[in-house]
Parts: sequence; structure tokens; C-alpha cells
Amino acid sequence: MSHSKKSEFGSKCVHAGVGEYEFGPVVPPIYQTSTFKFESTAHGASLFKGESEGYIYTRMKNPTIEAMENAVAELEGGHKALGCGSGMAAISTVFLALLKAGDHIVSSKAVYGPTATLLRTVISKFNIDSTFVNTAVIDEVKSAIKPNTKIIYVETPGNPTLEVSDLKEISEIAKQAGALLVVDNTFMSPALQQPLSLGVDIVVHSMTKFLNGHADVVAGIIVVKDEEMFTLMRKVLNQLGGVIDPFNSFLVHRGLKTLDLRMQRHSESAQIIAEYLEAHPQVKWVRYPGLKSHPQYDICKKQHKNTGGMISFELAGGFEAGEIVMNNVKFCQLAVSLGGVESLVQHPASMTHLSMGKEAREKAGITEGLVRLSVGIENVNDIINDLDQALKKVEEKIPHKVEEHA
Repeated sequence: MSHSKKSEFGSKCVHAGVGEYEFGPVVPPIYQTSTFKFESTAHGASLFKGESEGYIYTRMKNPTIEAMENAVAELEGGHKALGCGSGMAAISTVFLALLKAGDHIVSSKAVYGPTATLLRTVISKFNIDSTFVNTAVIDEVKSAIKPNTKIIYVETPGNPTLEVSDLKEISEIAKQAGALLVVDNTFMSPALQQPLSLGVDIVVHSMTKFLNGHADVVAGIIVVKDEEMFTLMRKVLNQLGGVIDPFNSFLVHRGLKTLDLRMQRHSESAQIIAEYLEAHPQVKWVRYPGLKSHPQYDICKKQHKNTGGMISFELAGGFEAGEIVMNNVKFCQLAVSLGGVESLVQHPASMTHLSMGKEAREKAGITEGLVRLSVGIENVNDIINDLDQALKKVEEKIPHKVEEHA
């Protein structure tokens, strides 16, 4: 581990995971190799037995990957981390490591679409049941618990509704139920929310998003609290093979260095944009952790260090209005994913959450006119000007005004 453990978060972002290497590079080198040679058969045997530290094969461990894993673990306040080839590889590994036939999982309704689809179509094949509830409502979480509940899985803020779940309260429910609390922290990143400090057992991320921050990597990570859980996850990940590669690890580690700065800019701009949208006549409602109108505003203030870069809003004109906005934005880019330096806008009902089906979307609060905006680090006036001209197109084609905002 690096020397940054007692530093402020912004300094940790720069120094975490950086060790000592041959020739003294400031940046950890890329060990772009699939395998590592042994000094002797005895050395090889000791590595395979776990009697000595070292590297065997990159699917199992690699210095570049390990440096990035150590950095993320440190930023999250965890024991160790496991780099994965995608966010879904991280989530799949956690489920397959912790669940067996006959077990039950309680999950947030508002989760990344493929997570819900994974539970419904793949995990269910192993006789593992899932119950989807609004985890922002504590009573719903409590009532969903069964004697065989092994995992409570929470994404907060929820995707794409931005509902916020009280992690401290849910961690107590999990402990009483003898279940593990697993949290997807992708939307906030450790810069703004640190679930492990709130009693959470395991944290997952799509590092494709804010951790890397530059829309040029697909990657995921699992962060754990202790060596026992790390050993279990390591064995399962090694067998499933959903590992990250050295070059993508290098890119993520580089992205982490500006995480603190980027999250400050995302939050600052998104607050201004959310306030602009909330006052716009074509917008029915806005969900953003920094708005007092957010249903869980008090929890946001308590649980988050800043307000984040994600905004969801409902257009008064519904699906048609959403289509007009997305076909007319010029500065914001129409694309899935989020958390990069560029502003991205998308329509969950026809894109990221299409696989859930309309009924499941409606139950999760994902309405037909819901738009998800990932605010980039561009000048905030450019983003607002773009949204403004696109919303004017809606006004021209659908003369629908909303007098009161939800």
C-alpha cells in the first residue's frame, strides 16, 4: 500500500496504489504480460501453495492490476479490491460467490437494467429468488426479508430514478437478518459516498463511469472489508475469468488521480443545471440529491459529501418530448453510460432499462418521459444553452406547459 492512507481524499486520489518499482517510475508500469516466469520449480510450487508472494498468471494477479485495485480499496476505505472486466462481471462474481440454490436476495427496484435482468433471467435458473423493492422505503426492505435472505443489494442513488437509500439503516436490517449488504456505488464514487463506513459489507462499481471518468474503458471492481471475503471472491473470480486486463487497469488508475477534482466540478455544474430544469415549464419534476425537493434530501445531506453529476427529470410531454429533446441536443451527446468528462443524455425506457420490460420499469418508477443526464465537466453555460434550445423545440411541437412542479 502507498503512503497516502492518512492524507486528505484529493491527495489519496493522486498517490493511492503507487508503490516502488524497478528504475523508480512515478507511475506504475504496465505489465502487459499473460504469464510470469519462476526462479525454480520450488519457487513455482511455493507461489501456487500461497507460501510466498509473487505473480503466476495475469488472470490470477498482475502488478499493474494490483496497483489499481489497491488504489480503489484505499479510496473506499476497504481491505482489498478485485478488478473485473466490467461492472456486470463484478456484480455476477459477487452473486455467484455468495449465493447457492434455495437462497433469496432483496434488491433495489431502481437498479442498472442489466443487474435486474441478470437476477431475473440467469441467477433465477439456479433456484435463487429475488424480491425487488424500493429500498428508499425502509419498511419495504424489512417486509421483503425472508429466512433464506442472504443478500440485500442496493444501488444508491438508484438508476435512473436517483432515489436515495439510507445505508446505515439498511445495514442494521441486514445484520439482524444475517444477510450481507452489497452496494453499487457507481453514481457517487468514493469521493462522495463511502458505503463501507456506513456498515455495508461489499461495494461494487462500474469503473467504466466516474472512477475512470473518460469514456474509454469498460471495467468493474469489488471492494471488500476483510481477507476472508477477499479470498472467497478471488477464487470465484479466477474461476469465472471475468478479470480486468493490465492496460485498462493502467487507464483507470490514471483516471483516479483526478477523481476528486472531477466530482467537485460535476457536482457544482449539476446543481446549477438541476435548478434550471426545476424552473422550466416543460419539465414536470427533477430528481437531484442537491435539490430540497428530492424525496430523500435529508438522507442525501447526511450520506453524501457532495451532490454528484447525475440528474433525472420527467418531461411534461412524455415519451414524445423526450424523443424531441434527444434528437435536438447538439452539445450534450445522446449516448448510454455516464460519469465521463463529456455530458451524456439518454432515455432509459428505450435504452438502458428496455430489457426490464414496461411493467417492471413502471414499478421501479422509470416513466416514459424520464430523461437521465450525466453532467460533464464542460462549461455549465454551454450545457444549459444546449438543453434550453432543445426544450424550445418541445415547446414548438408540443404546446404543453406545467404550472406546478412535483
